[in-house]
Amino acid sequence: MGRILAIDYGKRRTGLAVTDALRITANPLLTIETKDLLAWLKDYVSHEQVDRIVIGYPRQMNGEDSETVPAIRACEAQIRKQLPQMQVVEWDERFTSVLAHQAMIAGGMKKKDRQDKAQVDRLAACIILESYLESL
Repeated sequence: MGRILAIDYGKRRTGLAVTDALRITANPLLTIETKDLLAWLKDYVSHEQVDRIVIGYPRQMNGEDSETVPAIRACEAQIRKQLPQMQVVEWDERFTSVLAHQAMIAGGMKKKDRQDKAQVDRLAACIILESYLESL
């Protein structure tokens, strides 16, 4: 059984999270520049056993797609093309950034550290992955 990798896609930065080998816990992995995402994914899955990629889809309160969805769909299409053996799952990511900020506050993180958007992106990816794991 391979790991599950989660993506919190952004126009400039993308947060990543991954499960442990037994798929019990979700852990923030890193934040990378979005332009480097596909190359990074290909490298990562070449040396780590990953069975599934969960990509967050931001929806509005009324359930409609947000403005970022066309870029996410294009990225997803490239992932499917370059990693055809990989199962890719779309997952609703409403409020993940808000939840990430709340978790940072609850964890006692200093305001200056909470302003680091890369940390927020990693934690948002972790929240997406935790939500997906709970659904299984």
